Amino acid sequence: MKIVYLGSGEFGIDCLNALAESTHTLQLIVTQPPQPAGRGRTPRQTPVARWASSSRQTVPFIEAEDVNAPQVVDKIAQLQPDLIVVIAFGQKIDNRLINLPPKGAINVHASLLPKYRGAAPINWAIINGEHQTGITIIGLAEIIDAGDILAQVKTDIGVNETAGELHDRLARLAAALLVETIEKIAEGSVVYTKQDPSKAMRAPKLKKSDGFLNFSDPAESLRRRILGLWPWPGASAVYVSGKASKPVRVTIAMAESVDTSNPANLPPGTLDENLNLICGQNALKITKIKPEGSGLMNFKDFVNGRATRPGDQFIRIEN
Repeated sequence: MKIVYLGSGEFGIDCLNALAESTHTLQLIVTQPPQPAGRGRTPRQTPVARWASSSRQTVPFIEAEDVNAPQVVDKIAQLQPDLIVVIAFGQKIDNRLINLPPKGAINVHASLLPKYRGAAPINWAIINGEHQTGITIIGLAEIIDAGDILAQVKTDIGVNETAGELHDRLARLAAALLVETIEKIAEGSVVYTKQDPSKAMRAPKLKKSDGFLNFSDPAESLRRRILGLWPWPGASAVYVSGKASKPVRVTIAMAESVDTSNPANLPPGTLDENLNLICGQNALKITKIKPEGSGLMNFKDFVNGRATRPGDQFIRIEN
């Protein structure tokens, strides 16, 4: 089949590789324009644009501010694609474009829909303590992530799996499922199943403030948030040493939940005699940490470098 691909994020790269190696034809890639990134806010192409620029397949691509603009829709229409594939694109797609190809438009989503509709399904599944997630391929619909289900695959979430690790694993699962589903669409054997809206759950776009840790929360809840927000936006706090006068902002990358009765009645956010971080319930044993301006390190190295001691505190960042 002739396929037009709409996508911007890294999540779709494995799918692009699979499509390029399949018997189907990638006619055109549409992606978002370069966006400011990094400390210098230098415009940077999307991962999909970089893939298209370096691909040996020489797939043409355009960077569109608005995919629904008449000139973009007309360009796609001229190609007469059989199918549109949408993955991590970042723009809402109007019905004119959805209904343009004879086989319609499909979307690859990183959750077991109808759970976790929205921009950050991988992160919220971990934060909320789900034991299982997966990939769902749906037809595009007026309501975002609410289209009929064409295919689904499930996978367990590792106990200590970060959002970044799960992202990469799901991307690989998505590639195989996408090609398999497109084959069924081409054969006319694919089955469309409506979602149950009563089971829908939201997975809203993450903000930096979602990572501002509140140590009055239970340790297990904080542990899941730390995993679910790594590597972005990161679970952050301000470390205050009893010896050093200057506080330092840190991102906690990994921690374990530790049962403790807190006999000294230390306030949440305080390091106890074992250098575990007291929480609203139990404590966190930090294992990986990233001080602002430094690289990721073991907590032991952080402790040694800053002469960390019991009574030092981790304080919530205020919005």
